[in-house]
Amino acid sequence: MPDAGPSHDGHGGQRRPDDQARVAGQVHPAGHGSARPVREYRKSRGDRAGNAIFSVLARAGIGPAHLLTTRGRMTGRLRTTPVILVVHDQQRWLVAPYGAVPWVLNARAAGQVRLRRGRDRHDYTVRQLPAAQAGPILQRYIRIAPATRPYFQASKDSPVGDFIAEADRHPVFELAPVSEASAGDTAQASRP
Repeated sequence: MPDAGPSHDGHGGQRRPDDQARVAGQVHPAGHGSARPVREYRKSRGDRAGNAIFSVLARAGIGPAHLLTTRGRMTGRLRTTPVILVVHDQQRWLVAPYGAVPWVLNARAAGQVRLRRGRDRHDYTVRQLPAAQAGPILQRYIRIAPATRPYFQASKDSPVGDFIAEADRHPVFELAPVSEASAGDTAQASRP
C-alpha cells in the first residue's frame, strides 16, 4: 500500500511506526455521521508471525483459515497466503479486507485461484462483485474475521448500506469451482 502521507502528525510531532490509523473523511461515505478511524494495512512482523501460524493450522485443516495460492502476475511464481472465506448455502466468497494487496492483483490478472485446507485442494475461477452485491458479504465477513474490523469504517452493527459505500476499498470475489472435466480438457489442449 502506498504511504498515507508524511512521516509527521501535522502538529510538528513525529508519527510512531505503529500509529497507522487514519481518518478517511469527516463524514461516513453513506452519510451516517462521523467517520471511524480506518487503519491502513502495512505488513508487520506480527502479521508475518500470525500468517505463519494460520498457514500451519490451515495445512493441518484446523481453524477457519484456508491457504490461497495465486500466480504472480509479473514473476509467474506461486504465492500463498492464509485467508478466511465467507461461506453461505454452498457459495463461497473471498474478501480482501486490506484492499488491493498483491494476492488481489494476482487473482484479478489470472482469473483463477487455488484454495487448500488440510488435504483438500480446489481450483476456483474468481469474479469480482459489484458494490451492491459485495456489501452484504463484507457485513458477514467482519463478523467472522474480527481482527480486520479496524480496516473498515462500518462496524459490525452498521447497516448493509455502509458496507456497500466502502466496497470499492475491500474487493470481494465470488468463487466458482473449476470442474475436474474442464481442468482435464485444458491440460490436454495444452499438450503438444
